[in-house]
Amino acid sequence: MRKVATTATRVAQPEAVGPTAHLYLDGVTVAFDGFKALNGLSLIVDKGELRTIIGPNGAGKTTMLDVITGKSKPDEGMVFFNNQVDLTKLDESAIANLGIGRKFQKPTVFETLTVWQNLELALKARRGIFRTLVASLTDAQSDRIEEALEIIGLPSRRDVLAGSLSHGQKQWLEIGMLWVQDQEVLLLDEPVAGMTDGEREQTAGIIRGMVGQRTVIVVEHDMQFVRSLEARVTVLHEGRVLTEGSLDAVQNNPTVVEVYLGR
Repeated sequence: MRKVATTATRVAQPEAVGPTAHLYLDGVTVAFDGFKALNGLSLIVDKGELRTIIGPNGAGKTTMLDVITGKSKPDEGMVFFNNQVDLTKLDESAIANLGIGRKFQKPTVFETLTVWQNLELALKARRGIFRTLVASLTDAQSDRIEEALEIIGLPSRRDVLAGSLSHGQKQWLEIGMLWVQDQEVLLLDEPVAGMTDGEREQTAGIIRGMVGQRTVIVVEHDMQFVRSLEARVTVLHEGRVLTEGSLDAVQNNPTVVEVYLGR
């Protein structure tokens, strides 16, 4: 594929970005054995926004999530949360405790526990193992779990083992586990991989219902699903932002067409 020219746009310092910025990356570069998985990536996501991230394989999407969550450290650049905390200075645990949660493509639920118990464990996760086992739920905590069950569409499945859920329902449960933890930013990596058409549709509804209540970043390859989210789209290519806009706008962008079709 012919190399496509891109223009790196460096983001301003925190005080110049604006009060609505929830998460932004400024000039982030990550190299592995000389290959730049991210190459001066700059990106701003506002508080309460739903943003979808697309791009060809190797564009840097997963590495971007790794940097945000502290799994990978950048060689250059900064990642700011709430205009004040540089996430590149923190480890994964500290970043999660700040309110940034990630859901991987493969769901990781406790299959031998019920749906309710999975949500209860997620809610108490920060207390430590012993306190989790012996502590009773407060009314407010029970209400939060009930709220999560409604959001993810599983109130009637609360008492069934998570292992008996469909693949899609396990994905929803994991989203619910992030919700009850009150994570401010949810990073969803290919959330509809392996789902049926009906599950994809319901997942889109779950995610759209979070707009304004959480900041949600979705990395996805399924363009039909991306369209159903009705969100701003960011296209990554060769480790940086190629373009942003509505899905129709980016799909009709000649440079995007060239990147995806390899012409």
